[in-house]
Amino acid sequence: MDDAKEGDRDARETAPPPFRAAVDALRAARLRPEIEIDPTRPPQRLAPFAYALEAAVVADDEDLADGRLILLHDPAGHDAWQGSFRLVTLVRAELEPEMAADPLLPDVSWSWLTGALQARGLSYGEPSGTVTRASSHYFGGLSERPAASQIEIRASWTPREGLGGVPDTAAHLAAWCDLLCQIAGLPPAGPGDGSVVTLPQRRGPQSR
Repeated sequence: MDDAKEGDRDARETAPPPFRAAVDALRAARLRPEIEIDPTRPPQRLAPFAYALEAAVVADDEDLADGRLILLHDPAGHDAWQGSFRLVTLVRAELEPEMAADPLLPDVSWSWLTGALQARGLSYGEPSGTVTRASSHYFGGLSERPAASQIEIRASWTPREGLGGVPDTAAHLAAWCDLLCQIAGLPPAGPGDGSVVTLPQRRGPQSR
């Protein structure tokens, strides 16, 4: 954690103002109390400037889901991004095998991401990603463990830039946390989120 904070400070000192403003908004965002979030060391080769966060949904000292969100910035712009900023994410949680076997699960899971962005009125472009279902079966000395299934969403999108060329990263972070809570099976945060459908059949949480 200390290395991540030191790298964060060094990167921010040399970064252009739009990136510094975008990172400041991420750091100041207020999130649901079930979200535990911290800066982590970002990848070094994806863009000239990067900032990363890792988060977990925690209830009763149990991890329900976890993920990572990375903000990339290339002041010169990037043809594939169609912009100078890009958000990259990984979100994962455990499932009951019956839920993991649902053929509609990948499409529904992807709609959770796009729906979370749209529910907060965010403008974005060039979305891409994958939804992966994985099953683990244990043998030998681990044979007493029950089979486990996991869903994993990997995605990236371009947040549209606003005043001063800075995207509303705080709102994108809030939408990402909505997705994280949704995949964890938490109820909606407020009356405005009543249409959200969560994962009701996930496997029991893991101890921290």
